[in-house]
Amino acid sequence: VQPVESGGGLVQAGGSLRLSCAASGRTVSSYAMGWFRQAPGKEREFVAAISRSGGSTRYADSVKGRFTISRDNAKNTVYLQMNSLKPEDTAVYYCAAHSNPWASSIKHDYDYWGQGTQVTVSS
Repeated sequence: VQPVESGGGLVQAGGSLRLSCAASGRTVSSYAMGWFRQAPGKEREFVAAISRSGGSTRYADSVKGRFTISRDNAKNTVYLQMNSLKPEDTAVYYCAAHSNPWASSIKHDYDYWGQGTQVTVSS
């Protein structure tokens, strides 16, 4: 499966963006999915994850209550709704997939990665 992200852009602090992750090659319903982000000079970090069934989600403490991960298997797409954005949310956001059924926050669990989409939040 090859994840493909879209929906990034420039937004003012306090604004919202919705990222999408479509899958090519296989249906996204076969995978648990996650979002990670990487700011300049920093390690790639976990943001949110959703189980294969969609029944379980996990979030980084820094985004809990502001971001929501969801999946629409009929549309073969996973979403990351980002509200109340802050300048520190600025990063390249990556969608990733792994074959186990659970929602994982561990970067090394993920087998497939997208190319990333830039999110920039201005103050």
